[in-house]
Amino acid sequence: MELIFELAIILFASKVAGDISSKLGQPSVLGKLLVGILLGPAVLGLISETKTLEELSQIGVILLMFIAGLETDLNEFKRSGKASTFVGLSGIIVPFFLGFLAGIIMNMSTFEASFLGLLLSATSVSISVQALKELNKMQSKEGTAILGAAVIDDVVVIIALAFLMSMAGGDVNLSLVILKKVLFFAGAIFAAWKIVPWVLNKFAPLRVTESVISGALIICFLFAYMAELTGVAAIIGAYISGVAISVTNFKHEVFEKVETIGYSIFVPVFFTSIGVKASFEGLSQHLVTIIFLSILAILTKLIGAAAGAKLAGFSWSSSLGIGAAMVSRGEVALIIASIGLESHLISKELFAILVIVVLVTTIVTPPMMKYFFKKSQSQKLNKITA
Repeated sequence: MELIFELAIILFASKVAGDISSKLGQPSVLGKLLVGILLGPAVLGLISETKTLEELSQIGVILLMFIAGLETDLNEFKRSGKASTFVGLSGIIVPFFLGFLAGIIMNMSTFEASFLGLLLSATSVSISVQALKELNKMQSKEGTAILGAAVIDDVVVIIALAFLMSMAGGDVNLSLVILKKVLFFAGAIFAAWKIVPWVLNKFAPLRVTESVISGALIICFLFAYMAELTGVAAIIGAYISGVAISVTNFKHEVFEKVETIGYSIFVPVFFTSIGVKASFEGLSQHLVTIIFLSILAILTKLIGAAAGAKLAGFSWSSSLGIGAAMVSRGEVALIIASIGLESHLISKELFAILVIVVLVTTIVTPPMMKYFFKKSQSQKLNKITA
């Protein structure tokens, strides 16, 4: 019964906090993230970080990225290939090298510094997706470039992590890691092209309630599971499944009902659970390190990804908006940090610091996106009226 009480608190608090955030001129997702900190062990202690809550949160982020896939314009996505590649790669290179340099300055070993650089190279656009939706940028050139870059970022960083762990003496077969990812993307593309439409067409005539929606969710969860199984983030699998359904005749029906399911319970749990992870125990001892790494994490991703967007032909304000969207490290960086802790590539002390840094990057992303994209929009309007 404790879980039911916690869900009631989360849903109430996240909706109220989101509304307050919107009234203050900020994306609602910012309020949802902050209220998680307030409800969690760091402040009030009303919500605890349990395995069940974590699993509900995982469903939330999977549905969020599935919805993002449903909203993706596949033709625009294809056209954004160059921009996505530039943004994704430059958003890895800059944080990696400066993160590595920071690690060396902090007296880390070469492997520890490399791991820090790799963790700062990660990105998670699950938070950015919500901000894009609120800014009506999901189907824009900037939005598709961000989503494409996130896919590239995830694949490159995970392969680089496998390479680093194999070099550090971990039991990792780099060739097998790469082969798994190639097989996943080949299988996912084939399934999206041939199997997904066939499955939905078979589910549609079934004489049961919401058969199409159930079919769509089965596809979403299977894609997410296979992605996780092959070392690709589950959110990438969910996103690809959404894109696959977006080109079928069932797109609008699935989108409307899955959005209702997701945003009524699972997505608020995901946003709130990020804040619940915050722990300020012993924070004062490492405050300088946290501030230094947080600034480094924000600036390297912002500048690196923005430089890639600028090279791809975006204006500076749009480029900075794209760079801001890539700043959040979210659950992807937390997973990488956990792997580093288990593999003894980082200490427990550094792990605790990195969790706070990841939280900081996640919280600052929505307001930064709003600032730069609003600035870009006003510049476009000024050019039209000039």
